[in-house]
Amino acid sequence: MNITLLGCGRWGSFIGWYLDKIGHQVTIWGLSDAPQFLELKNTRKNNMLTFRDSITFTDQLEEAVSSAEVIIISISAQALRSFIPRVAAFDLREKKIILCMKGIEVSTGCRLTQIVEEFVPSETKVGVWVGPGHPQDFSKGIPNCMVIDSRHDDLKHELITAFSSELIRFYVGNDLIGTEIGAAAKNTVGIAAGMLDGLNLSSLKGALMSRGTREIARLIKAMGGNELSAYGLCHLGDYEATLFSQYSHNRRFGEMLVRGERFDLLAEGVDTTKALVYLGEKYQVDLPICNTVNSVIKGETTAKNGLSELFLRSIKTEF
Repeated sequence: MNITLLGCGRWGSFIGWYLDKIGHQVTIWGLSDAPQFLELKNTRKNNMLTFRDSITFTDQLEEAVSSAEVIIISISAQALRSFIPRVAAFDLREKKIILCMKGIEVSTGCRLTQIVEEFVPSETKVGVWVGPGHPQDFSKGIPNCMVIDSRHDDLKHELITAFSSELIRFYVGNDLIGTEIGAAAKNTVGIAAGMLDGLNLSSLKGALMSRGTREIARLIKAMGGNELSAYGLCHLGDYEATLFSQYSHNRRFGEMLVRGERFDLLAEGVDTTKALVYLGEKYQVDLPICNTVNSVIKGETTAKNGLSELFLRSIKTEF
């Protein structure tokens, strides 16, 4: 397949490296003045990977979009609405768009596929690629399982057949609402896990995983999805990589926030948490973990007080 990656952060660049490795023709697009893109283009390396000569780097968006059968977008979730009209300016009728990114739009509560479908032709098939794993592990040959989901069954099966390897086993998603909400919400739970680490309360991560999954399952069901999706790879299955890994930006953000330290990298869970609180109110679903994380981020309560109230003081039935 001719595949274009729009975005060259740690995920976008890894996906380009991976798809080239398994035999696809890959183009990676980035902004002409972005330091990350310039480093990749000039050295064909980043801090994890070396990119073969078979990969094309370009800062020409029209060239990147026009040459692709499949367009994979990997950028900040909150930047998607402003970016996708630039892509939609070109003919997308025969294209397939896959979002390898996790988030919910803060201002509207929209899922990311909903945003894309506002701008692209009805013939353009849109899907998501989510699930556990870090580029740092994949680049060392450590395998994992991921999910591809879409409203289009033929798209899911085509891409899973084309993208599977010994490094990544793909499962077929069958609940786009649950897959997107679950994938985004695990980052909020990751922030809470980091807060527990920062408070030396890591032993409570078991309770966090149990209650966090149940909380997000309630929201997915209220939004019209299958609550069991919260227990799949998009959410619970991604907890190891998000709640425990040293590479998790969201876990690290929560840990540093508690310790009064500044985290300068992107933690998508911060904006996702705001969006989840909005969705909880809209669908009248109780989201105590999301609400607590949001209150701590906003400075309305301390992590110690908020998390203690959640896990150590209140008396509640488990189910």
